[in-house]
Amino acid sequence: MISSLSGTVRHKDLNTLVVDISGVGYKVLVPTEVALEATLSQPILLWTHLAVRETSLDLFGFLDKETLGIFELLITISGIGPKTALGILNVASPATLRQAVASSDTSYLTRVSGIGRKNAEKIVLELKDKLKVSKDDVAIDTRGEGDALEALVSLGYSERDAREALKKVSKDVEGASERVRAALKLLATRT
Repeated sequence: MISSLSGTVRHKDLNTLVVDISGVGYKVLVPTEVALEATLSQPILLWTHLAVRETSLDLFGFLDKETLGIFELLITISGIGPKTALGILNVASPATLRQAVASSDTSYLTRVSGIGRKNAEKIVLELKDKLKVSKDDVAIDTRGEGDALEALVSLGYSERDAREALKKVSKDVEGASERVRAALKLLATRT
């Protein structure tokens, strides 16, 4: 099994990288955030999972082992395949997912195509047993985070930009309105 790749980025799309290792290009499915951060002709190290199917071999890559671990936990849940797990990681970072599981908040999961309320509740229930959730994970109000995200999107920001800005807001800032205010300051300085 291929557990990691270290090479040069030769091509990138929204969810795919081609990593060149000694003249061989490996197509790796990655979260959108990883694809956006990757720079062409620059070295990259990815922790990987090889999904073997009857008709395909798909390689999934992540920048850190924690995200890979969450991905591998997600695919152990009945009905969640590797592409759906990747979709979940596109809308919720491992920390956000832990917080959502700790507070039984399904709002992040229902944003993924193909995951309804019942499936989201099933994922949260199954992950509660598998994830080691600490008191710090419960500390942040994920519902407030979801409300802040929705507010920024309604103001015209893309979901990706809004999510990135909210990630940069200090965890000390509490409440949806305060988080939106702080994120707007970050978004204003970016342009």
